[in-house]
Amino acid sequence: MRKYIIIVCLSWGAVFSQDPVHGTVQYQENNKTYPLTGASVFWQNTSIGTVTDIDGAFRLEKTPETDLLIISYVGFKTDTLIVQTPFITHQMIQNHNDELDEVTLTQRRKASQKSYIETQNILKVSSEELLKAACCNLSESFETNPAIDVNFADALTGTKQIKMLGLSSPYLLISEENIPMVRGASQAYGLTFTPGTWVESIQISKGAGSVTNGFESIAGQINTELKKPLTDIPFFLNLFGSINGRYEMNTHFNHKIDEKWSTGLYLHGNKRTEKFDNNNDGFLDLPVSEQINLMNRWQYTDLEKGWVSFLSWRYMKDDKLLGTLSFNPQKDRGMNNRWGSEIKTRRWDASFKLGYVFPETPYQSFGFQSAFSSHDQDSYYGLRTYDINQESFYTNLIFNSIIGNTLNKFKVGLNYSFDTYMELVNVDAFQRTDQSVGGFFEFSHDNNDNFSLIAGVRMDFHNNFGSFLTPRVHFRYVPLEKFVIRLSAGSGRKAANIFAENQTLFATNRAIKIESSDGKIYGLDPEKAWNYGLGLSKSFYIGDPHQITLSADYYITQFTNQVVVDFERPREVSFYNLEGESTAKSFQVELDYYFRDYLNFRAAYKNYNVKMDYKSGFLQKPLLAKNRFFANLGWESKPNSVGKQWRYDLTYHYVGAQRLVHNLIDRPRGFSPKYSLWTTQLTYVLSEKFEIYLGGENIGNYRQPSPIIGSVDPFGVDFDAAQVYAPVFGRMIYTGLRLKI
Repeated sequence: MRKYIIIVCLSWGAVFSQDPVHGTVQYQENNKTYPLTGASVFWQNTSIGTVTDIDGAFRLEKTPETDLLIISYVGFKTDTLIVQTPFITHQMIQNHNDELDEVTLTQRRKASQKSYIETQNILKVSSEELLKAACCNLSESFETNPAIDVNFADALTGTKQIKMLGLSSPYLLISEENIPMVRGASQAYGLTFTPGTWVESIQISKGAGSVTNGFESIAGQINTELKKPLTDIPFFLNLFGSINGRYEMNTHFNHKIDEKWSTGLYLHGNKRTEKFDNNNDGFLDLPVSEQINLMNRWQYTDLEKGWVSFLSWRYMKDDKLLGTLSFNPQKDRGMNNRWGSEIKTRRWDASFKLGYVFPETPYQSFGFQSAFSSHDQDSYYGLRTYDINQESFYTNLIFNSIIGNTLNKFKVGLNYSFDTYMELVNVDAFQRTDQSVGGFFEFSHDNNDNFSLIAGVRMDFHNNFGSFLTPRVHFRYVPLEKFVIRLSAGSGRKAANIFAENQTLFATNRAIKIESSDGKIYGLDPEKAWNYGLGLSKSFYIGDPHQITLSADYYITQFTNQVVVDFERPREVSFYNLEGESTAKSFQVELDYYFRDYLNFRAAYKNYNVKMDYKSGFLQKPLLAKNRFFANLGWESKPNSVGKQWRYDLTYHYVGAQRLVHNLIDRPRGFSPKYSLWTTQLTYVLSEKFEIYLGGENIGNYRQPSPIIGSVDPFGVDFDAAQVYAPVFGRMIYTGLRLKI
């Protein structure tokens, strides 16, 4: 019986960057190929390395110290490879003198990693980290991550919203494989449209991002990488159920057609049919809902010639029914006897990506991306109507090369984006078209020792903004071993989609006022801000098994133009251009502790000082905790010979007082109580192919009392379900299973 290992290093991300190395490790037995778990992959004479995961895949940052990559596995000869291109095919020969049937794991990849090599402040979250919580969708994928704050948007829809650096998601560039995804019409619910099992990894970048990704990033960027047909397992099944009546199924089918073509079909469905009113206010705590999500991906890879291509399409159908327990849409819609709401969303996405690495000059590459989406939402809230349709087209062309030597690299490219919006707010129709053409240049220098720099600028021509420059710069300096200092600065701007981004206002009976100037979007100026950041990180060992990382960062976002969303006056919500000052200051200190390969502890404290000039004064932003504390404990047992293993996670969130706006219940200058939330999960891995899990969210059962203001008279002027500072439903217990074949 002859065994051999094939290492295939490929990645769409490698098309656009020479830094990370991706690959899969496989072995062949009886003419069948299987993924291999536990192969060691590391750079020669460094401590930078990883092991292949359960799918045989690995991701390793390119270190400036060496180009020699070592691949080792018990029972096979260790080889050293010279890495000059992201596309490497290598065959390892079995060591017949030392053949063993068992595999010994010498290291496990951290599920959440902070890079010491990246110039930007980036946190990389793997799919292993996502398994620590019930991440049914992307909005629920950040519960065990201190960089992102997760809150409920309102007391009716059950939708979770995210914030970073004290700013809400519209100020983040949320992309999918570097294509802008959650924006415009999808801002309110778009994070719930990506199933968690589809996600391969998440990259969270704080502060001004790269100019290659557009001008909209102000507070940072969240980029998700989806599963790839070539590296994903042939079949995956996930079943999920919870006591709040939510049931979910995810399944993946992947097939390798030939040596160059692979395809994958990804299916997701979730449904909630039960009705709950645990706070006895007459309203559903969570909506009755149903979602169908279907994605098909095609991957083409020609390693010899340097081509990689992806073609993907997706369809999503999402329906929500919310309101009072007795609301019947067939009888009560448009009537004022029972308050209810329906939100129906249909979305199409299609994308094409093509990358090429020059075989003779592997430091040169180009990539092309294009994407189209159609988003259609029909909804009503009580007697209010809100419909929105957005059609978008995006394309990006980028070229990578060097200046003189590989220490100096550059990226140059062009972007084009096109968006049309049609909105109906009650009886008022709004329509607009956004078009922008932009070019960018980004230079990076790395001395292969202790200093790196990324400096970029882009020039954009926008039909509504005019022409403008977007500069951004990032510095990284390593004065001592494992001690990194990062500095960043840059600008960003965006159009304020005031209704799509603030759909919680429709869960109120507040009067809507737009105080505008002529000739602008909704009569409002585009938003513009500068972001400045400082980050420090130090890692050290206390003996071999104890690794500790301390990090701290401080960011300031200064708005020069902003659309103010003003809930300060009772019974109305106003939109107007900022007149005065608006700043968001964010401070975070974090400790990460790892003991050997099976125990890790993470703790973080965050302080936000987010203030702006309202017409009623210079005030702290409402419904934002100034102080937050986070802790996570993770434990894994050592797998036995057949792969059996226990995994346990416990997460703690402390949420400080939040300023409340004046309304029927909350008095002026009032604050919410402080509270704590606990989340836990226990997973039993029976084998490499099958595992079951049991978990709970908010196991302390903390709930906001009376989350809906004026619930006894939902058609009255004081009705308001948007002032939510804590969970509405309470304790949630769930269970599920995962099958991998």
